[in-house]
Amino acid sequence: MRQSLTAVIERNTTLTGEFTTEPYEAAWAGEARWFVRVLDSTGRSPRLLVRTQISPDGLHWCDLDGVDQIVTPGDGPLHSWSAAGFGGWLRLRGTVVGEQAPEDGSRDEAAGVKVLIYLALKA
Repeated sequence: MRQSLTAVIERNTTLTGEFTTEPYEAAWAGEARWFVRVLDSTGRSPRLLVRTQISPDGLHWCDLDGVDQIVTPGDGPLHSWSAAGFGGWLRLRGTVVGEQAPEDGSRDEAAGVKVLIYLALKA
C-alpha cells in the first residue's frame, strides 16, 4: 500500500526579501510536490523566485536543480511543481521581488506575498 502525507510548511506567512521555509524530513518519500497558495500581495507587481533545496541532515543545504520557479500572484492563487531525486530533507529558498520603480530603476522594497505552502509526499 502506498503512503502519502501533505504537510503545511508555511501558514499565512508574509514573505519579503530573501527567505527560506521550514525544512521537512522526507527521506521515506519517493515523490514530492510543492504547492504555493497566494493569499495576498503588497507592493508593485510582486513575484516569488523560488528554488527547491535539499539536505542530508537538515542543517546544510544545496539547490536541487538550480531552476527558479516563478510564482506571480496575478497568474492565479495556486502554483505547483514537483521535486525528484531529493535527499533526506526538503525546503524552499527564494526571494520576493517587485517591479522596478520608473523614476530610479530600483526594486520595490515593499513587495510582499502572503502564502500557504504545502509539501505533498508519496512513498
